[in-house]
Amino acid sequence: MVPLIDLSRRLQANSATFAAVVQQVMSSGSVLLGSQTIQFEEAFVHFAGTKYGVAVSSGASALQLSLAALGIGEGDEVIVPAMTAVPTASAVCAVGARPVIVDIDDETAAIDFDLVEQAMTGRTQAVIAVHLYGRPVDNLDKLTNFGVKVVEDCAQSHGATKGLTGSIGAYSFYPTKNLGGIGDGGMVVTDDSEVAERLSRLRVHGQSEQYVHIEVSQNHRMSEIEAAWLNIVLAQLEVGNQRRRDIANRYQLANPRIRWQATHSNHVYHWAVALPANREDFRQSMLEHEISTGIHYPLALTQQPALQQFVSAACPVAEKWASKCVSLPCFPELTDSEVDDVCAALSEFEQ
Repeated sequence: MVPLIDLSRRLQANSATFAAVVQQVMSSGSVLLGSQTIQFEEAFVHFAGTKYGVAVSSGASALQLSLAALGIGEGDEVIVPAMTAVPTASAVCAVGARPVIVDIDDETAAIDFDLVEQAMTGRTQAVIAVHLYGRPVDNLDKLTNFGVKVVEDCAQSHGATKGLTGSIGAYSFYPTKNLGGIGDGGMVVTDDSEVAERLSRLRVHGQSEQYVHIEVSQNHRMSEIEAAWLNIVLAQLEVGNQRRRDIANRYQLANPRIRWQATHSNHVYHWAVALPANREDFRQSMLEHEISTGIHYPLALTQQPALQQFVSAACPVAEKWASKCVSLPCFPELTDSEVDDVCAALSEFEQ
């Protein structure tokens, strides 16, 4: 089978380098907020094109702390797209605010700006724009003109954007991401020094100095071991992203009759997503050709049982996406032969 993703290939390719760095960390005796974390924060903000970066324990923490650092909390509303991973909405709940779910653009799967404007009330404090599957949201500056804070959910878009259009950006380093960690991890990026300072407090229980807590928060620290791994693989990210683009382009050329997520020159293809007329027929055809596939995501937020209390309007476009989307293998370590196999299977599929 051609795997949907095989993390062992990246792990094995970097195992010797990582083992040596882990030994350095163990010898240093510093396992939290040490030199590896500082090095990674500095390298990542250079890569992302921002002034400040605060490494945290996960992408979910990055989203939650982004909202908290912007002062969003009880009684506030945050508009989120209906087609995204659940943590986009649960982060809003975690700070005591209410997620307002709106539909998406049919071609890009990005949040629909017109519906954002319609959904705004006097309680709206922010909009979360998700760069879904690694495709940057078009014309994001239009959201900033609505007079509310814009949080960029960059969990799947490492390298798709440079700098910030919105107020703050949240990254995930979950192992399957383009920049995948050895465990969980995240980063919040900002150009605001005061926001960065607050983020640094919020990740350590709201502590301004040892044993002095000036805000109520939890532990959101990244470990030195995680940072050490990310320092290694960050140097490989740009080449990896280009490999993903090349693979996705070959898939689209192999069968242009299939509908694909709209292309973008900066798309980094966390997933190469097709929208066949009949998903089950498509997946069965791929399976018969020994090609693994996945679904990201089978339910829109409006269909999630835990979020029903926040559903105030139908989101038919997102629900249609959720019923059709299929993710194909698209990671840098795929061999040319495996890519050929996927292309051959795609070329033979008739809708």
